[in-house]
Amino acid sequence: MGTRFLPATKAVPKELMPIGDTPAIQIIIDEALGAGVEHIVIVNSRNKPAIERYFERDDELVEMIRAKGDDRLADRLAGIGRDWRVTFAYQDKPRGLGHAVGCARQAVGNEPFAVMLPDELLGDCSLLDQMNVVSADTGGGVVGVTQVPRELVSSYGVLAPSGPVSDDGVIAVEDLVEKPPADEAPSNYILIGRYVLTPDVFDEIERLTPGRGGELQLTDALRAQVARGPFSAVVSRTDRYDTGNPVGFLDAAIAFALRNPEMSDGTRAVLANRVSG
Repeated sequence: MGTRFLPATKAVPKELMPIGDTPAIQIIIDEALGAGVEHIVIVNSRNKPAIERYFERDDELVEMIRAKGDDRLADRLAGIGRDWRVTFAYQDKPRGLGHAVGCARQAVGNEPFAVMLPDELLGDCSLLDQMNVVSADTGGGVVGVTQVPRELVSSYGVLAPSGPVSDDGVIAVEDLVEKPPADEAPSNYILIGRYVLTPDVFDEIERLTPGRGGELQLTDALRAQVARGPFSAVVSRTDRYDTGNPVGFLDAAIAFALRNPEMSDGTRAVLANRVSG
């Protein structure tokens, strides 16, 4: 619902707010496409029709931009949803991440799939790409993790490892703990909004009982998968941006602008002027 971004999100879905010159949801999709995903399923609210409009063809706009001589931008606009398939599923009430994933069951079908949360932006697709490989090799689910100072773990789902970290950053998972007190956390590896899951997780989601606030927690369904095994984690080695709050969103916007050749010089000049002032 984007409550931390009100009043902006009263009219504009947070997923469409720009990171540099690109909507946040497009950055997530580009990450998925870079890791070989060809079918994007967006779990949306019917109160956010603007998200669907973003994916609709607009030939008139494309031709107008092309007539102005900006073929690069015209091709970029024309390519949205053209070379990959997008399907919408709907979560009509905010009943938790587990419920949101369950809403996509029919669209996903009976095959492994990735869950990507748009509040977490990564620097590239390397983590998801490796997670896909690990899932294919083991036949089990995989979560993406990163290390944080132990005093921060109580805000996240936390990994309980069953063994050491391999040379390529893979960890066998013994359990997952949702927001434990810092002194009780089994590690300082936190879940970062990237999952590659096997379709049997949908059955586990259907067995969930609502917790606090009537929400269905995805972590609870994953714990059932962990108990059966195999289940793995992959340590992220790329940049991570938490855009769930305005300051984190600003940090991501600056970082992505600095990486954009068309925006980097201007962004550096603005930052230098603000800092020196």
